[in-house]
Amino acid sequence: MSKIKKKATADQLVNYTYRDSGQEYIMKKKMIRAIILMILSLIALVVFIALYLAESYKIQETYRKQYKKHLTTLNNDIENYLNADGDLEFRYRLLVSDISGANSFAFLIDDFVDKQKTINGLFTVFLKYPEQTRERLSEVKEALDDILANLDKGYDKIDEFIESINLKGY
Repeated sequence: MSKIKKKATADQLVNYTYRDSGQEYIMKKKMIRAIILMILSLIALVVFIALYLAESYKIQETYRKQYKKHLTTLNNDIENYLNADGDLEFRYRLLVSDISGANSFAFLIDDFVDKQKTINGLFTVFLKYPEQTRERLSEVKEALDDILANLDKGYDKIDEFIESINLKGY
């Protein structure tokens, strides 16, 4: 076996050990700083996610209000159409415009798929089959009254109305 040479003095060994503990201290300091930055970043991420969700909720509420506003306007315009004497073509165009606005906002609302299809179907019927729709506007008004009263049976009535339209006629 070979002999180990001990040329290093005790002072050199103390300096070497002291230098290692200094490096270890610096590394611990850097790791603590990195952990603190990571925690702060996670907190900031959680705050931004919460702000995004809150803003998204506010936007959805705005869309719902606009949707209800268009349905209310449509309901009022149907009543005006039914009570009107002249210029029914212009009043019908107003109805198509109102249902178009409601249709647009219905597609912006989240978790509204079945109701979107119903409103889109009503818009299609108003647009493609004006003769049949004009004759039965009182049914649509009744359904809209139910919808505006937050009753889901209004959507069912509109679905029945859409299904009863003769798609081969005018």
